[in-house]
Amino acid sequence: MESEQKAMSVEIKKSSIGQFKDGLGVFVLRDFKKGEVVILYKLTTVTQEEYMRLRDEEKDFTHKRNGIIYYYPDPERHVNRYKDPNVYPDFERGADIALRDITMGEELSIQEDIAEDF
Repeated sequence: MESEQKAMSVEIKKSSIGQFKDGLGVFVLRDFKKGEVVILYKLTTVTQEEYMRLRDEEKDFTHKRNGIIYYYPDPERHVNRYKDPNVYPDFERGADIALRDITMGEELSIQEDIAEDF
């Protein structure tokens, strides 16, 4: 139930940042306070074989951390990278967390130079 409520607190639409080929980003539908969970992850893991069978555009939505390949569904796949982020990925909590207060209508973004294994 909590993840359903969180999912309803964001929407995907045309991005002002435009990192992804499809031009989409994630926007909040309500205010969030610093430290609050904004997106609760629904990541799945894929094997190397499954990764190799993914279409190239689907590979764009995977990240490898500590030897594990994660596939990002919507909405988390459309959180763009930006020089002035407002959320950070917390893999221990399995969520994007507000770095500061976020106002309804803002586009979500993570740090643009965050390190990934690939």
